[in-house]
Amino acid sequence: MKRIGLIVLAAFIGGAAAIGGYKLLEPKTAQLSFQDQQKVLFASNSKISSAGAVDFVEAAAAVSPAVVHIRTSYSGGSGESSPMDMFDEFFGGGGRRMQRAPRAASGSGVILTPDGYIVTNNHVVENADKIEVVLSDRRKVSAKVIGKDPNTDLALIKVDATDLPVVKMGNSDNVQIGEWVLAVGFPLDLQTTVTAGIVSAKARSIGILARTQDQPTQQEYDEYQRTGKLPTRTNSSIESFIQTDAAINPGNSGGALVNANGELIGINAAIASQTGTNVGYGFAIPINLAKKILDDFRKFGTVKRGYIGVMFAPLDADQAEKFQIKENTGLYVTDVVPSSGAAAAGLQKGDIIKKVEGAVIYDSPDLQEKIGRLSPGDKVQLTYLRDGSEKNATITLKGDNTGGVSTKTASTGKATGASIGKLGASFAPAPAALKAKYGVKNGVVVTDIQEGKVFDSIDIPKGMLITTVNGKPVNSIKDVEDALPSSKNGMTTISGVGPNGNYTFSF
Repeated sequence: MKRIGLIVLAAFIGGAAAIGGYKLLEPKTAQLSFQDQQKVLFASNSKISSAGAVDFVEAAAAVSPAVVHIRTSYSGGSGESSPMDMFDEFFGGGGRRMQRAPRAASGSGVILTPDGYIVTNNHVVENADKIEVVLSDRRKVSAKVIGKDPNTDLALIKVDATDLPVVKMGNSDNVQIGEWVLAVGFPLDLQTTVTAGIVSAKARSIGILARTQDQPTQQEYDEYQRTGKLPTRTNSSIESFIQTDAAINPGNSGGALVNANGELIGINAAIASQTGTNVGYGFAIPINLAKKILDDFRKFGTVKRGYIGVMFAPLDADQAEKFQIKENTGLYVTDVVPSSGAAAAGLQKGDIIKKVEGAVIYDSPDLQEKIGRLSPGDKVQLTYLRDGSEKNATITLKGDNTGGVSTKTASTGKATGASIGKLGASFAPAPAALKAKYGVKNGVVVTDIQEGKVFDSIDIPKGMLITTVNGKPVNSIKDVEDALPSSKNGMTTISGVGPNGNYTFSF
């Protein structure tokens, strides 16, 4: 007891000193990145091996006060699913989809700054009408979303509070397989819970963010209209998880994965389980990827993502045989997006990407995570093989509208369907396959929804197939525009169908 008392006292004194320093420099630190703010907050910390000591008492005492319980509530089903819902096998249920969003749910979050910035998972706060944060002192405070990104399953929220405890960020690049780690969060609606395990693997992709959604993008519809065939869906998600056998359960999502030195190395995001509870496979988003995403949220409210502009397939023995090549490691370039950074740097179909910034590439997460930390305009050096010779290329990353990185097909950017100002939505003509699926003869699909506009406020889901507007069948964006003025008594009526059944909305 005496030892624990000394540890708690030391943690209190260190925390008070850090907060005091932060308050003195607060006007300046508000303009710093999260990582630079951390340097101010933890400037006096001595440097220890990231593996730390086998005794986890100090790490648990340092981290637990800054891991919070997040409670969310929902007014009703929105028709959208989170990554966790889309892959129910990770939480049991035999692959069944949830029919409606839950009326209440909970998760975890990690405090990054004393003035209330908190990182969590996108799926913890997605579609929530109300977000409530329970702090370590049992206070309840409301939170607002600063930014969220389904492609990395990260979100940044903010509470109106000061002098909050903070977790120190570590360096996930230094994490080693076999290293001891702690998972801290609020699993199964329990209070703060700390579990221990080791790092089982790094750069793990489990497909949970590569959603098997029915709704195609505008570009995929354009491709369908040109070719008559539905193109292969683009995977724009970034999965490079730290895998751990530390017990992670539902409710741990958004919580902290820390090393034995008490440094944040990952944000817990998913489990692989047929039962819905821990069986030894937990996954966390590396903090080095999260740093860039979180800074973008605070600066822009969204992610400014840079792209190389290549299609590629990870190589193994089977893929090498398919492509009739001898190399069985690296990323085989299957195509290069025109006008992309890769095209400008001279990359060609058949090149094999072997290194990024000097680091050897074995699988797609190795490349995607490193590119995910960069922004449009940043430069990255790739090393690749062409005709048996090793070459280097410096690529300037382009923005979302110029092509991306995909393990199957080149990304052609965000949906750009015509925006209907009154509705705050974008649409694309529905392909025959989708209409046949729902047994309808006409329709347009909602490809994007603007926050705060009509569709958003009445919970019309993205991906819904709209069949009529004010009673008139619609097959194109022009049909929607033409039908809007024909509303009766000032009311607009939208009818359609989606994964959860038929919909009719009037406003």
